[in-house]
Amino acid sequence: MTTDFTATRAAFALPEGVIYLDGNSLGPLPKAAAARIADCVTGEWGEMLITAWNRAGWMEMPRRLGDRIGRLIGAAPGTVVLGDTLSIKVYQALASALELRPDRRVILSDTGNFPSDIYMADGLVRTLGQGYELRTVAPEAVEDAISLDLAVLMLTEVDYRSGRRHDMARLIAKAHDAGALVVWDLAHSAGALPVDVAGADADFAIGCTYKYLNSGPGGPAFIYVAPRLAAEVRPALSGWLGHEAPFAFDTDYRPGAGIERMRVGTPPILQMAALEAAMDIWDRVEMADVRARSIELTEAFITGVEAACPGLALASPRDPERRGSQVSFRHPEGYAIMQALIARGVIGDFRAPDILRFGFTPLYTTLADVEGAVAVLAEVIGGALWDREAFRRRAPVT
Repeated sequence: MTTDFTATRAAFALPEGVIYLDGNSLGPLPKAAAARIADCVTGEWGEMLITAWNRAGWMEMPRRLGDRIGRLIGAAPGTVVLGDTLSIKVYQALASALELRPDRRVILSDTGNFPSDIYMADGLVRTLGQGYELRTVAPEAVEDAISLDLAVLMLTEVDYRSGRRHDMARLIAKAHDAGALVVWDLAHSAGALPVDVAGADADFAIGCTYKYLNSGPGGPAFIYVAPRLAAEVRPALSGWLGHEAPFAFDTDYRPGAGIERMRVGTPPILQMAALEAAMDIWDRVEMADVRARSIELTEAFITGVEAACPGLALASPRDPERRGSQVSFRHPEGYAIMQALIARGVIGDFRAPDILRFGFTPLYTTLADVEGAVAVLAEVIGGALWDREAFRRRAPVT
């Protein structure tokens, strides 16, 4: 199957006159999502009421959608499940991994990791006490910091600021040699580049669905557990729907079979309906094609920006094999520049302290978008159009 990117672009609702380079933060609306949600609201919730949990298959949605996401990250059927938020899934994976290494107390991560992952790890070690420790090192120093006292290595494959990409297979092998387990955050990988969690022998992986996978704001997160661990993992959050038999209403917790035990609370059905519409698009996509187009788009953008805007410094790896599907540039006035771009219809985002971040999502981003974005950026920089008080005023979301 060869991916038809003209057809996938047509499947999204993209506002006229807007070049959208922020799908790495919030994916745009799949055109079919509104009708799918409406049917879920009126035809399922409205007509079936509580019987929709059985009649409409709501109870199975987290596993059914998990399998569809699994295809994109190299996971076998029955090893991925959805529900809750990414922070919850980080906590679940970390806590379960630590319990599998009871004689060790160290979590290792890097300073480029997404802050909420670090927050969850820090909160967990504070709760546990007893000598548990979170260590963070520079991304480039991770491999050398893997030691024989390490319990869990927790990394985000693609750095949210720079797009720098860790070597997943290499770091897993090094951690396993040291007797540690590995948790991967795929928030900036799933739907952005080919991932092979099974082939790389990952222990746990988590990720969100509202970025490249286009489930909408607040869309549910997913978790993967390697089959070799699924039967022995004890979920730290022993939720009702992770029980072996939720409707037995047993007062004693018995974990469900395999990945089902990593379910926690009631799944967000309306949000999952939106994700179903998005996955209908992804089912027609080959990740190798996505990666090839992503490299074409990002290389063209870097070349164009460096020629037109020499005052910007590339913050992403120059080698496309070492970065994800985003490109970041540095400028002391990055926030104001991004606001000026947005005002002119080119939407990226800003990450402190000085990063202009642009996401390239081949399902709907074209070379014409790249050329248009470079031209507008050159106008904004060349004419100092960003130099206005209104563009410096910080909004709650950057």
